[in-house]
Amino acid sequence: MEMINATGRRKASIARVYLTKGTGKVTVNGKDYKAYFPQAHIQGKITAPLEVVEVENIYDLNVNVRGGGFKGQAEAIRMGLARALVKLNEEFRVPLKTNKFLTRDARVVERKKYGKPKARKSFQFSKR
Repeated sequence: MEMINATGRRKASIARVYLTKGTGKVTVNGKDYKAYFPQAHIQGKITAPLEVVEVENIYDLNVNVRGGGFKGQAEAIRMGLARALVKLNEEFRVPLKTNKFLTRDARVVERKKYGKPKARKSFQFSKR
């Protein structure tokens, strides 16, 4: 195994995940993932697929992510990592699928409509 890569997407974020044999180091856009994502609950989302299949300190992760906000980026990384782990070992598919890490969450922001201040909000109605 030299390097396995996969892509993950969520909202407007796209993450390219590269998995190599190593010591468990996770790098996002050239920084350590704890420096890139300072929130603890977001850090947990990134490492969740590794914990589910119990390979935390076996593989190094190098991630390039762009677009969207920090939550969308973290979930895109999670999906890309899950896809890379399935490429590595097909037996990982069942536990990752049950935790919904391989499912693309297609929800995106609804566009603004003309004649309205937001996507669905309307101006106050006056009968007279």
